[in-house]
Amino acid sequence: MAKRAFLSVFDKTGVVDFAKGLIGLGFEILSTGGTQRELENAGLAVTNVSEITGFPECLDGRVKTLHPKIHAGILAMRGNEEHMKQLKELGVETIDVVAVNLYPFKQTISQADVTLEDAIENIDIGGPTMLRAAAKNWQDVAVVVDASDYQKVLDELKADGSVSRDTKFYLSAKVFENTAAYDALIAQYLRKQMDVETLPEKLTLTYEKQQEMRYGENPHQKAAFYKEPLHVAGSLANAEQLNGKELSFNNISDAAGALDCLREFTEPTVVGVKHANPCGVGSAETLYDAYMKAYECDPVSIFGGIVACNREIDEKTASQMSKIFLEIVIAPSYTKEALDILCQKKNLRVLRLPEISAPLPKDGLDTKKVLGGLLVQGLNDKMFDGDFKVVTKRQPTDEELENLEFAFKVVKYVKSNGIAVAKGMGTLGIGPGQTNRIWAAEMAIERSGEDVRGAVLASDAFFPFDDCVEVAAQAGITAIIQPGGSIRDEDSIKKCDENGIAMVFTGIRHFRH
Repeated sequence: MAKRAFLSVFDKTGVVDFAKGLIGLGFEILSTGGTQRELENAGLAVTNVSEITGFPECLDGRVKTLHPKIHAGILAMRGNEEHMKQLKELGVETIDVVAVNLYPFKQTISQADVTLEDAIENIDIGGPTMLRAAAKNWQDVAVVVDASDYQKVLDELKADGSVSRDTKFYLSAKVFENTAAYDALIAQYLRKQMDVETLPEKLTLTYEKQQEMRYGENPHQKAAFYKEPLHVAGSLANAEQLNGKELSFNNISDAAGALDCLREFTEPTVVGVKHANPCGVGSAETLYDAYMKAYECDPVSIFGGIVACNREIDEKTASQMSKIFLEIVIAPSYTKEALDILCQKKNLRVLRLPEISAPLPKDGLDTKKVLGGLLVQGLNDKMFDGDFKVVTKRQPTDEELENLEFAFKVVKYVKSNGIAVAKGMGTLGIGPGQTNRIWAAEMAIERSGEDVRGAVLASDAFFPFDDCVEVAAQAGITAIIQPGGSIRDEDSIKKCDENGIAMVFTGIRHFRH
């Protein structure tokens, strides 16, 4: 029985050479539409599918290959005598190689002015059907969805006269990965067109591998970095690396956290992060001054940490940064002099992200994998719930209010239980991830040193007791910001009034686990 291959691809990279190789191995080439024209323009003999089916392409090309004479030739199991007998009776010949890639749905919906009609027209029907049919019958059909696999198929055909069982199984699995991702993206897009706030009953997410990693959080764990298929402004996945080693699993996790915190600030701000927690945050009129505030908060922890900036890094700031070991510096841009200084450190990862201050996407999801399931929630894109509510006798001063707002922005990104102490638009001490709030408060206050007098304190959640207020008062803190909502709020308010501390409630909690 003659060998036949069906080729129909939107992305025509390498298809002419693939077809030439197959013809040289005795294959008859079947094709349609643009792929057929591409091959014929290269001087290759091609049989149009309509010659096989006896039925013309119709409905603006929507129907080309959806025909028993094509699909029976793909799906027939060669080792099944009844299948082969039926093919003979029906006058159907087998198809041994299928190469298909799909309409550019992702590229279409990535366009800013895309219409629903354009998106729908770029949903491929025949392509996935051909691919899935060939992948189902993988024992007998080599199916190629990725042009990078053309040469592997040709090499095995040349060497052995057939494609190996292992390779055909690999190609089959790759097809289902691709069609699943394609369908998931369609489902996500269509759902976004509906005005619904509930999460779907069936949640299918798709991501594309951007980077293979040497290891994960620890050296014995496998890892890779996947990005969303569509552009997300401000995402670390879009950063351009200008210097340094490849990003690690922990680098990416920590840098993403730094960007999350940085996004809350409009004034020149620097965020230092170590082990997923801010270790220093500063805002000022210049980036240099902001960096010094962030650095001076905790010169020990920032060593080996990640620094994110929302303004161009200049020579003076870069010179200061270069005095210590940092894992990553990320900024929207760099002066030439700054870049020259930073890139002298061969292991320092220098990243440029022009969209660093882009807001969070309104329809974004936050996910957390648990064994056997997935927790899904909307992004924490809210900072305050309306105006602050002053609950104490003493009103905060304008300067205190400014620093309270600053501190609450920081503590939103501190692992719970979290406390942040700030002064002069810079953090003094941060107490992250404690199993009780008083420990977090004590840690942040101790870290603040003598500068704590006259500082403000922020808590990511309410005070269950008045003990945090008591240690704050003993340290000389003058104002506190917290969500409120405890059944013992009055105890904390009373303790503040006794010590002349101003306290405001935000009405919104920012747990971060």
